[in-house]
Amino acid sequence: MKYNVLLLGSGGREHALAWKISKSPLLGNFYALPGNPGINSLARGVEGSVGDFNLILETVEKNDIDVVVCGPEDPLVEGLKDFLLQSVKPGKELLFVGPGKDGARLEGSKDFAKEFMARHGIPTAAYRTFTAGQKDEAMEFLRSLRPPYVIKADGLAAGKGVVISPDMAEAESALDSIFGGRFGKAGAKVVIEEYLDGVEVSYFVLTDGHGWLLLPEAKDYKRIWDGDKGPNTGGMGSVSPVPFCDKEFTEKVTERIIRPTVLGLESEGMDYRGFIFFGLMNCGGDPYVIEYNVRMGDPETESVMPRIGSDLLQHMVAAARGNLSGERMEILPESAVTCIIVSGGYPGKYGKGYPISGLENIGDITVFNAGTAVKDGSLVTSGGRVLALTALGDSLESARGKVYSKVDGVRFEGAFHRSDIALDMIRWPGRK
Repeated sequence: MKYNVLLLGSGGREHALAWKISKSPLLGNFYALPGNPGINSLARGVEGSVGDFNLILETVEKNDIDVVVCGPEDPLVEGLKDFLLQSVKPGKELLFVGPGKDGARLEGSKDFAKEFMARHGIPTAAYRTFTAGQKDEAMEFLRSLRPPYVIKADGLAAGKGVVISPDMAEAESALDSIFGGRFGKAGAKVVIEEYLDGVEVSYFVLTDGHGWLLLPEAKDYKRIWDGDKGPNTGGMGSVSPVPFCDKEFTEKVTERIIRPTVLGLESEGMDYRGFIFFGLMNCGGDPYVIEYNVRMGDPETESVMPRIGSDLLQHMVAAARGNLSGERMEILPESAVTCIIVSGGYPGKYGKGYPISGLENIGDITVFNAGTAVKDGSLVTSGGRVLALTALGDSLESARGKVYSKVDGVRFEGAFHRSDIALDMIRWPGRK
């Protein structure tokens, strides 16, 4: 059987998903809403917003869509799956990759996620949740902690709702700014938690609600400058595999975090079918959950997808049908390194509409479009993170060398990238 697929989203993550889906022999007609120039070279673009549920339903019905894959988190948190499955014509089997509104609370509310972890004995940092009217109690809790202080807006804040403050004065200022509307309604509540000292890593599973497939792990680089300096961004690059994620560490992640999460969702009556992203901290060899995401990460997906050897669309169909028992995910032995090219001024103010050149000389590098558009027939910049360049190699050194041999040849006004992606993992102590 061939499946007509609708992919929702417009970033580098969605281009990487589209690239992988397009390779499936099970793919029928392929649509993207709204897509981007890279995605729409693989799928038929549909103009509109992922927040327009009626348009998505219309697109599903008009194009006889069999499978909907939701890239970003906002539509999931707002209940897109529930809306579509309740709205499609009777007798139509619509497969949806992503959780309903109930399961999406894992990302939509940090307070819910923390309470869920506490209920199921999943290791995470100590925390408390406060509203704007509890400023005094929040300050008292902060004073009970050792710096640095971690303050999180409870709701969705486009990946920018976490503030890590080195001292009490800055922590109080951050608290005031969040309660004062810095992140809009996402900051109506804040979660304050103890700081975990370690190295971050991301694990991903595709679950059918009771079993799961483990995808390749990845590590991303969030800060704008080399050496992890400067303000946080949406991500400046990623690597996969991660040297410290050996068999022993992965077994700890599986038994202490993945298994109790999936079984916990099932035991609480949440029929969760889709991706779960585990943002973890490796603290001296023990994993702790920093956050859940209810979709794939960006820019991690750009390193993860090239390392999957099996048919992702086949896996997603099985997960959406609630039966992954016959599926096996093939993970390739090669290493992947992704470097993001961003607009000058990002993550602050930046210009748009600058022509992009040099992509014709990219060789065997895979280019994922993140913030691009077509103007007068030419590819131009349209976002902060513009392009993701990914290379595969037989080692992290090899993959890194390939990416950095080409990245400077891709040009547009103000183009910038970090020069140290993967170096920390190449230098990881005890790496084999």
